[in-house]
Amino acid sequence: MSRIGRKVIVVPAGVDVTIADGNNVTVKGPKGTLVQQLCPAMTITKDGSNITVSRPDDEKENRSLHGLTRTLLNNMVVGVTEGFSKKLEINGTGYRANKQGTTLTLSLGYSHPIHFSETDDIKFEVPNETTIIVKGIDKQKVGQTAAEVRSKRPPEPYKGKGVKYAEEHIRRKAGKTGKK
Repeated sequence: MSRIGRKVIVVPAGVDVTIADGNNVTVKGPKGTLVQQLCPAMTITKDGSNITVSRPDDEKENRSLHGLTRTLLNNMVVGVTEGFSKKLEINGTGYRANKQGTTLTLSLGYSHPIHFSETDDIKFEVPNETTIIVKGIDKQKVGQTAAEVRSKRPPEPYKGKGVKYAEEHIRRKAGKTGKK
């Protein structure tokens, strides 16, 4: 059996999980509400404050969907209770981030500033001008937004300038060697 799929999801107090027909799951918590259509082949059962996911048989597709379904459901529960965040760092002379109201403005060496607007799901924090924190309750949207911010100036391997994830390590290359 799937090691991840076998784990029981413990629903904390203050979180309401509703499982409708076709595995249409709604999770309501203190930070918001998430709705997602999960794989209808999986069986999701709720007893008390525990949720278990089981699969119909041991076919390859069902084995792979078993762990995925459980992880997606767990991410929904964690999202509405704690939320998710991604931290980005900006390296480079003159590169900076600024937040005015609900708009994130990036100066990344282009002739124009780059703007990102907050949505209901995604919020930006700028503790200093070289750090951006993307926060939200949906793990996929947080990761996608962080990837879009990073894609505006990905880190380059020679000087390491650009926008990178905080935990990311940039493999550096040696520059040209002069003629001797």
